[in-house]
Amino acid sequence: MALDTPQQTEVRQAIDNLIQTATTYDVDVLEKIYHDSLHVVMIDTDHNLNTADKAAFKALFASKGAAGDPPMNTWAKYHSIDVAGDTAHVLLSRKNDLSGVNMDLTLSIDLIFENDRWQVTREVIFLRPEDI
Repeated sequence: MALDTPQQTEVRQAIDNLIQTATTYDVDVLEKIYHDSLHVVMIDTDHNLNTADKAAFKALFASKGAAGDPPMNTWAKYHSIDVAGDTAHVLLSRKNDLSGVNMDLTLSIDLIFENDRWQVTREVIFLRPEDI
């Protein structure tokens, strides 16, 4: 995916940082990447809807780190990065075991530029089996 603007490059770097941080369970850095109003919506393979706020989503990563889980896969394929002023939207695919089973994830991520950095305000995550 070609990046056409410096803002797209900044947003891509913010998401790359999020991936590195989340996959190694660094909740201190997640605190800065996730906006205080973070809202996460996840739809699993059985069409169940799960939601989380910033504290709950950070707790998920903290529990994986505390359990000694190995780092998750950092693979990502970016489909689009759109920036309009101080807001951005990223659509990407990922492969990891966030739910405890290896899955393909499609993520729709909204960000806002606030306090001199891009912060994630919403993640919508669709899970599907890795082998499909």
